[in-house]
Parts: sequence; structure tokens; C-alpha cells
Amino acid sequence: MFSHFLTTVRLCASQTPWGPRPFSTTSVLEAGYKMKSHKGAKKRWRSAPGLNSFKRGQAFRSHLNASKSPARLNRLGNTAYSTPAQTHKLRKVLLPYGSG
Repeated sequence: MFSHFLTTVRLCASQTPWGPRPFSTTSVLEAGYKMKSHKGAKKRWRSAPGLNSFKRGQAFRSHLNASKSPARLNRLGNTAYSTPAQTHKLRKVLLPYGSG
């Protein structure tokens, strides 16, 4: 009765029932799992123009500001940029399969 549901069609790794995939997934299939981007870093960092660095907001600015000096509060209000070492690590964490 339901025999047509039990028949399966074997497809090549780069094929789907709707045609070829627009990207290569052979490394994903060989590894057996997908790499995921780091959600915490994704929420904190934004790419600066050209993807040469990343930027984020400073921490410790949201509350308990009465005990902080005005100069410190102004400094904490500025944008923080990633160092070259952080940029290298963030590219691997945020873009595990590359930018393309």
C-alpha cells in the first residue's frame, strides 16, 4: 500500500532532487558534521569596511556609572576595533568556511 514511500533514490553527494548544489559540500560530508559560527562572537562583533578588522562596543558602560569618572565614561563610549591577532581568530570563528 505504501511501497512507493519506501523506495529511495541514491543521489551523488553534489546532487539534490532539484539539481546540483551551488557550492561544494565534500569536506562537510567527509567530516560528518557541519562547523558552526560562534553565536556569542556573532552578536558582539561586526565587520569593519573591507573585512580588514572587526568592531564592537565597549563593555562596562551600561550601568553603575555614578562611580566612574566622566573621562572613563567617554572612553567606554568609543568603538573598539580588533587587533590583527583577534581579526585572524574572528575570521575563523565567524566564517568557518571562508568568506566566499
